[in-house]
Amino acid sequence: MSFKIENHQKSKRVRVIKFEESDLDRLIFPFKKHTILSLEYKPFSRFSLAKSLDEVFENKLSQTLVKILNDRETGTVIIEPEMSNKKFDKDFLVKLSTGLAYLVGNPNFDSMTDKYYARFHVKHQDSSDSYLRKAYTNLDLHTDGTYVKEKTDWLIMTKMEEQNVSGGESVILHLDDWEHLDELSNHAVGQQNFTWGSPKSKNVDYKVEHPVFSKDKKGKPTISYIDQFPEPKNMEQGLFLQKLSDALEESKNKVVFPLPVGSTIFSNNYFWLHGRKAFNEHTGLSRELLRIRGTFFN
Repeated sequence: MSFKIENHQKSKRVRVIKFEESDLDRLIFPFKKHTILSLEYKPFSRFSLAKSLDEVFENKLSQTLVKILNDRETGTVIIEPEMSNKKFDKDFLVKLSTGLAYLVGNPNFDSMTDKYYARFHVKHQDSSDSYLRKAYTNLDLHTDGTYVKEKTDWLIMTKMEEQNVSGGESVILHLDDWEHLDELSNHAVGQQNFTWGSPKSKNVDYKVEHPVFSKDKKGKPTISYIDQFPEPKNMEQGLFLQKLSDALEESKNKVVFPLPVGSTIFSNNYFWLHGRKAFNEHTGLSRELLRIRGTFFN
C-alpha cells in the first residue's frame, strides 16, 4: 500500500490520504482509456475507472475509504495528490474524483448540471440565486441533499482551480463535537417534518418533507439541514431554525483550513456539516469546484 494516511493537523477526526506523483503516473494510461464524455454517457465505464484506481493501491484504497467514511469517530478524509506536473490537468481531476466516488458507492444524478457530478465557479461578480456562488458571504454550515428525494450518504468536493484567492477557507463540523447537539437534536420541533424547496438554479421542481434531526441504526443523531432551503410553516419552526443556525455558526469546534488545489474532501453527509468562509474581495477572483454526492453500495 503506497498511499500515506495521516491525521489532519487541525482535527484528529479527519484523515489525510496522500498520493505520490509516481502512483499518479501509473494512472495516466488507464485513465486515458476513458474520455469525460464516455464517463458521462456510459455509467459502467466509471466502475472500470475506479477499479484501475484501486489496483494501483493494491485494492486497499476502497477498503480504507469505506472504513473511514462509515466510522462515526472519523467520517471525513482529505485526499491530497502530489500534482505539480501539468500532465495532471482538470480532466485528470474529474477522473480521479469519479474513481474515488465509485470505490464507495453510486453517485446521485445532479439536477443542476444533468450529470452525475457538478462543476461550478465562484467569481467576483455573481447573479445566481444560491449562496453557493456568493464569494463575499459565508457559506454557512450545512449538509447536502436536503431538497431531493434521493438519499445522500456522502459528499465529494474537489478544488479544481483557483486564481487571486485570499480567504475562502473550508469549514467543517462533526455533529458529536457540536456544543448544542443534545439540546437541539432532542428538541421536539427538530423532529417535526419541515418543507424543503430549492432555488430555480437547482432544476428541482418538487419539494420534500423531512425533519432536521433523525437517528441512525445505533440511535445516534444525524442531521439534514441547510439554511436557505427550509420553508417553516409557523413561528415555532422559524424560531427553531434561527436558534439552530446561530448555534452552528457560533460553535467553537468548527475545523477551519485551506484546501490545496487538486485536493478532495470526502465526507459522511449525516454527521459532518460543511461550509466556507467568505473570500477577500478581488476583481479577478475565481475558484472552480467539482461536486459528487451519492449513496454507499449495499
